[in-house]
This record gives sequence, structure tokens and C-alpha cells, in this order.
Amino acid sequence: MVTGSNGQLGSDIKELAVQYPGFDFLFTDRETLSIIDETSVNRFFDEHQPHFCINCAAYTAVDKAEDAVELHNVQALNADAVGYLARACATHNTKLIQVSTDYVFDGNGTEPYKESDITQPVSVYGSTKLAGKSWPQKIRTLLLSAPPGFIQPLERIL
Repeated sequence: MVTGSNGQLGSDIKELAVQYPGFDFLFTDRETLSIIDETSVNRFFDEHQPHFCINCAAYTAVDKAEDAVELHNVQALNADAVGYLARACATHNTKLIQVSTDYVFDGNGTEPYKESDITQPVSVYGSTKLAGKSWPQKIRTLLLSAPPGFIQPLERIL
């Protein structure tokens, strides 16, 4: 199962999926699954019983996220929805791969960030991504930087 399949990362995974015929990918977008609605998430998991969930869905308009009007949407998609997916994954013994961002750090690092580095977001976007990243410990989080090499970390998992 891949959420956010029409976004940049989800689209890249769609292209990559053809190289893995042994996997049965189920691509979702906001029309086929509203991950900000916990009931819809639970219903979807009950029906499809996915083994893996790669969450590519995110509110990614970083500058727009600072607008107070957008705060609810940013929080709902980057934090609350991750919790709904994490709980559904735990209930259905599904492995969740949650994609994070370097925006969970303060930007003052002098070397590439590692998942173990101390987080200190300085924006609403980074704070909501950190809140989503903090859901149950069964979440495997990937820290992706901007292209080039946008999809390579996921290729190693598949």
C-alpha cells in the first residue's frame, strides 16, 4: 500500500514498482483513501489487509504551512493521519514506512543529517512532520533529502 500516490514520491514509487513484479502494490490518493479520516483508514485496512504501508502523503507546501489558516490542514495530514495509519498498521500487523524530512532539524548542521540526530524544527511544517514521526515505535522512518537520489533509500527497502 502506498499513500499519496499522485505526489512526487508516490509517483516515483509507481514508476519503480514495475521493477518488482513479485509485489502487489496498492496505490492510494486522497480520492481513494482519506488518511485524515480514521474511520476510512480502518475500513480500508479491514478490506485490503496490506502487509506494508509506505506513507508518501504529506502537506508539502512549506511556506504556505506557516499561514495560520492552513495549520489545521498541515497538522491533519502530517501528524494526525500518521497516527491513524500507525494504529491501523499495528492492529493489522502491517509494517509502516513513514517518510520524514530534514525540516525536523534546525538547519544548522554541517554534515548530512542522520535519523539519530537531535531534532529541532524551526517551522510549522517541520514541527508537524516531527509530530507525525513520533507515533508508535513500530514506524520505520526514512529521512529523505531533496533530489538527486530522491528514491534510492526506498529502493533499498523494496
